[in-house]
Amino acid sequence: MLRFFKKSNVSSLQKQYDRLMHEAYILSKANPAESMERQKQALEIQRKIVAKGGIQ
Repeated sequence: MLRFFKKSNVSSLQKQYDRLMHEAYILSKANPAESMERQKQALEIQRKIVAKGGIQ
């Protein structure tokens, strides 16, 4: 019953990925170096999602 309300790990990772990519986009104009760091972090999250089979 409690599992129904708990988010799956993949959806949690997807939210983190989306947030990082949004931040990277915003930073791309003001601070390109920081934007690249956020993109690298997002890429690592995306690799975790793929490893878990979240993307078909």
